[in-house]
Amino acid sequence: MDPEEIHKILVEKMAGAEVTVQDTTGTRDHFQVHVVWSGFKGKSLIEQHQAVNRSLADFLEDGRIHALAIKTYALQ
Repeated sequence: MDPEEIHKILVEKMAGAEVTVQDTTGTRDHFQVHVVWSGFKGKSLIEQHQAVNRSLADFLEDGRIHALAIKTYALQ
């Protein structure tokens, strides 16, 4: 899976988010994402990560994303 595709999906589903995606192994199935978004305000870290996972659920379920490290921050 292309990191740009993940970036596009997260930006579309989390309007206004600042997103960076890194392919951590070069195999296009292990990624690290950083998401800064105002929609995280008031949400727990678990809720923030669940929102990212929901946005990428299809790709996690079919194996295109094998591993996903998530870092989230609420945009103030």
